[in-house]
Amino acid sequence: MDLRQLEYFRMVCRLNNMTRAAERLHVAQPAISVAIQKLEEELGVLLFERSQKQFTLTAEGRVFLERAEELLNKAQDAILEMHEYRELRKGSLKLGVPPMIGSFLFPHIFAGFKQLYPSIQLKVIEEGSLAVRKLLEQDEVDLGIVIVSDPSPLLSIQPIAGGEILLCVSPDHHLSELETIGFENLRDEPFILLKEDTYHRQIIVSECKQHGFEPNVLLSSSQIETIRGLVSKGVGISFLLDVIARKDGQIHCLHLADPIHITIGLAWKKDRYLSKAAQSFVDFMKTLA
Repeated sequence: MDLRQLEYFRMVCRLNNMTRAAERLHVAQPAISVAIQKLEEELGVLLFERSQKQFTLTAEGRVFLERAEELLNKAQDAILEMHEYRELRKGSLKLGVPPMIGSFLFPHIFAGFKQLYPSIQLKVIEEGSLAVRKLLEQDEVDLGIVIVSDPSPLLSIQPIAGGEILLCVSPDHHLSELETIGFENLRDEPFILLKEDTYHRQIIVSECKQHGFEPNVLLSSSQIETIRGLVSKGVGISFLLDVIARKDGQIHCLHLADPIHITIGLAWKKDRYLSKAAQSFVDFMKTLA
């Protein structure tokens, strides 16, 4: 049984005549006759009472017509819905965004994308860069914004931005008079860092270990505003991307003696099918790179 047979059956029902049905559908009458016969053979019932002038539905035929109408209507709805997805009048995608990147980069991205594609639903999942990478590899998000470092062989990455990590202290901190500083001078400082699922934190902890000490992590948070507020109050020191750190007049920024530069990219799983909505987001991000 296929949709073409159901379409032939429905048209014969509507016109009560096989010849007129063939004319309406622009097919030869024998094609419709064979289709109806095969349907009856497959179902094991007669669908029509046949006479020379017209076809009349049997009781079984009336029941089957109801089911055929439902199937054909659902098939048509599915086709129309796919057309909407194809033309990007409809669609959705899941995007993983690290908190620090999202705080300065994503509002601009979101506003621009929604202006171009207002009907696409964008679901944002805030996780650290390392966690976003895992979500991509496990097919739990469609796309992710990540820090590009030691890239996974499972992912494709489109670079979109870059930045430098700066040391952030309060204006009255004893280090605030300096312009640059080495990690060896931070041994006794209380650290306020992003949570452990972030590549950003991994970088800082690794640098501390390379200089012979474990950082004294006073607090971990995924909220950039919380970190900036605590730093401005002199509770501890932290490390933020330059574009974020320099926006806050309440904190003082220092360059690291050995600068840490990072690249931010849009990532997706290599072997995963990208929906039209996801592909449109990738294309949009390429225009910003």
